[in-house]
Amino acid sequence: MAYAKRTHHLAPEGAYQVLAKAGQLEAAGKEIIHFEIGQPDYETFSNVSLAGIKAISEGKTRYTDPIGIPLLREAIAEDAGRRRNIKISPEEVVVSPGGKPNLFFPTLALVEPGDEVIYPNPGFPTYEAMIGVAGGVAVPVPLLEKNNFSFDLDAFDKLINKRTRLVILNSPSNPTGGVIPRNDLDHIAAQVQKYDCWIMSDEIYARIAYDGRQVFSIASLSGIKERTIIVDGFSKSYSMTGWRLGFGIMPKDLAERVGLLLTHSLGSTAHFTQFAGVEAVVGPQDMVDGMVAEFQRRRDAIIAGLNAIPGVNCQKPQGAFYAFPNISGTGMKSSELANLILEKAGVALLPGSSFGLYGEGYLRLSYATSIDVIEKGLSRIRAVLSSL
Repeated sequence: MAYAKRTHHLAPEGAYQVLAKAGQLEAAGKEIIHFEIGQPDYETFSNVSLAGIKAISEGKTRYTDPIGIPLLREAIAEDAGRRRNIKISPEEVVVSPGGKPNLFFPTLALVEPGDEVIYPNPGFPTYEAMIGVAGGVAVPVPLLEKNNFSFDLDAFDKLINKRTRLVILNSPSNPTGGVIPRNDLDHIAAQVQKYDCWIMSDEIYARIAYDGRQVFSIASLSGIKERTIIVDGFSKSYSMTGWRLGFGIMPKDLAERVGLLLTHSLGSTAHFTQFAGVEAVVGPQDMVDGMVAEFQRRRDAIIAGLNAIPGVNCQKPQGAFYAFPNISGTGMKSSELANLILEKAGVALLPGSSFGLYGEGYLRLSYATSIDVIEKGLSRIRAVLSSL
């Protein structure tokens, strides 16, 4: 049986592969410590959950406008605009079941076969997947440790050209935790304007930044919003991964086209979920701030622990909730070491190669778990590496 070529390049996402293997080991009776999945260990905040339950009890379980109910789009427009110091209209907001449709569908709406798309590497695997499905040419730009995992601007300047249709940014980054500084964004914006490209700015971790840092959106720069898709959502900041609620912000004409793709694929986002989203946005934000403060405490603990392990060196992430240690000092490939740690130590984490060519030589650990679990996992990893 033959299948369409557009699916030939697709591969499973590494986090789900490791999660499945860890589940098999658990089923066989082995205790596993989970650093592999990017999911806050917090329960969805109670006011948000209650709003969802209330919506169900009131019969809000019907089809909605494919791009989202007006109340939620209005709330997102006000909140997202205020946080980025830009004017956003509700007509520019597209609500989706999770953030991925607002990665995939704008790419499908913009990229013709043969168009080039620059994306960060190491980076979220869906970027490369969606570029290939659209028929585009995936052009990786390295995120270098020496640059705090921001874009390698020298490489970027050599890669961008008249065939470039879209440039993808992710700040704070999965898997590195790096944040693109304002000066780098100015440089990227100038090049994008020069070559008349679009920007997709994945800002799903924008609220999760440390040491008093405010993450700057490239859409805030003069003349850039009109060519930018901001992708954000509720999964990380509000611990709503299973609610499947995300959104995109983009020019109205593009929003209408993305809405048509939603219409003919997913239909609409769950009705009651959207009311939970309204409460998340307009309700109290102290629980978000408290969660971020706890993530910073966990970050400091895991980075100190990793840097105490021979052969491991880990830069302190500026945002998100991932540590991305350099393990080249062990002399092992990242996939080999990740498998060894899972099988010998019962610690599930991801090889950097799961995030692209330039991720080799690193591991990714999610520290969206308790300090006790972090310390236990680090102890096991240290024991395995000491025995090599």
